[in-house]
Amino acid sequence: MSTDKKPDQVVFDENTQRYDAALKPYATNVGAPAIQTSGNSTWKNRNIHRANQQIQAKYLELKAEYEKMMEALEYNNLVYNSRYNFEPIVGETYHLYRDKNEKPFLSIIAPSDCNFDFIGSFALNSEFVWRKVEN
Repeated sequence: MSTDKKPDQVVFDENTQRYDAALKPYATNVGAPAIQTSGNSTWKNRNIHRANQQIQAKYLELKAEYEKMMEALEYNNLVYNSRYNFEPIVGETYHLYRDKNEKPFLSIIAPSDCNFDFIGSFALNSEFVWRKVEN
């Protein structure tokens, strides 16, 4: 291995002990144009904005889904905690009312056939979760 210091303009690889200017992917002579990095701030700002928009949209979707799930949980708890004297059948629609003591009770009687304080109509799905039925 050579201990002689080569001048800066000479491209010599100390590991291979060879001159390898022709193998470099960039110009190596003193007269070559300087290597300059192009600014990427425009690209970064544009993509930061896009990424933030995408993350915000996903957050809003998840938040809406969470709120929908919490509403379903509240309805499910409301129906299961109500009073009823029968075993509900999966897929059937039942109607939830308030009695004179403001306690909820479940009935098969449709709101059009009575004058009870109507809360909503619900159906028991195959997973035994009560889902609100839109009238």
